[in-house]
Amino acid sequence: MKKIEAIIRKSKFEDVKEALHQVGVNFFSYWDVTGLGNEKHGSVYRGVVYSTSQIQRRYLSIVVNDDFEEITVKTILESAKTGEVGDGKIFVSTVDECFRIRTGEKGGQTLN
Repeated sequence: MKKIEAIIRKSKFEDVKEALHQVGVNFFSYWDVTGLGNEKHGSVYRGVVYSTSQIQRRYLSIVVNDDFEEITVKTILESAKTGEVGDGKIFVSTVDECFRIRTGEKGGQTLN
């Protein structure tokens, strides 16, 4: 099993969510987060300076069986991309074990 963590623009969340549903990834957790990036200059909108280094983000946490890793990452890459600085990051790590609390089952079948 793999844990895929993605930090994306909040404005791209609905696109990413729909794209993940289309490829069969129907369960994940997410949080609203704010982070600091490498961008050091600000933007001016209607006379107000906004820091582009502190953009509202959405943090997604997705656990999938190994055979869904590639399609999940590819889907996030394609649906979250704007081509601008600050599109986000994806991290992939290995999950050693998973348990379904209700039944006590363990392993990859708990993700279904």
